[in-house]
Amino acid sequence: MLYAAFTIYPVLVTFYNSLHTLRMDLGMLYEYVGLEHFREILTSDDVFWKAARNSLVWAIVAPLVDLPLAFVLALTLHARVPFARVFRTVWFTPVLMSYPVVGVIWLWVYNYDWGIANLVLRAVGLGSYAQAWLASPATALPALILVTTWMFAGFNMVVLLAAIHAIPADYLEAATVDGAGPWHRTVRIMIPLLRPTLVNLAILDFIGKMKQFALVWVMTRGGPMWGTETVATYVVKRAFEWKTLDLGYPSAIAVIWFVIIFGLSLLLTRVLQRREALEF
Repeated sequence: MLYAAFTIYPVLVTFYNSLHTLRMDLGMLYEYVGLEHFREILTSDDVFWKAARNSLVWAIVAPLVDLPLAFVLALTLHARVPFARVFRTVWFTPVLMSYPVVGVIWLWVYNYDWGIANLVLRAVGLGSYAQAWLASPATALPALILVTTWMFAGFNMVVLLAAIHAIPADYLEAATVDGAGPWHRTVRIMIPLLRPTLVNLAILDFIGKMKQFALVWVMTRGGPMWGTETVATYVVKRAFEWKTLDLGYPSAIAVIWFVIIFGLSLLLTRVLQRREALEF
């Protein structure tokens, strides 16, 4: 009952709203418009497609950066380097922070005058590369992707480290006896055994990045020039900031994006699982 009340019911209401014009200024007056909102979004809403592109780029690029970095960090800790516990705590800490806190921290980092990013560039003689990272459409989205990598690589690292510890030591010892070096043990034994974990992390990472809202809202609010606009931020703007006074249109955007996320997640799961079956 609780699941239905807090999950299924809102989804059904959103779908119902997407077929209507909801005039908040007239006390939530419903006017049935059928699929008109969907037609307008898919054929003439340029901002939606910009937001969808940004969300897809984020969802594709971020896992390709997050997971290899997390795997390297997990291998480093597995090798029992000095101060491993300290490093594990430091690398995992960002995921414990809320998006507003992370956003404020990285606003300081990216500040043009006294942010750490530009200070480091100037200190190493690369001051010509210093810039307002969040003020250009060319750099704003990559800058936000870097923030989510910093925030979630530690979580992926901990999951992968636990999976590495679960690998039977006999496998690695037998490979060592057979003359396999660290590279071959990693590529031929660890990665194949970790593939189910990597697949799950990739899917979760993909879905999470497709829903990015809070970090964008704190740091750029979708700017500059729609350069970091995501579908989630666009929905909120259409619903509450653009004074259109119509909840039906943003509800239709939410329905379209739900279908896209659901479909792409199923496709990604199928592709990764089929590849895993073929390789085994």
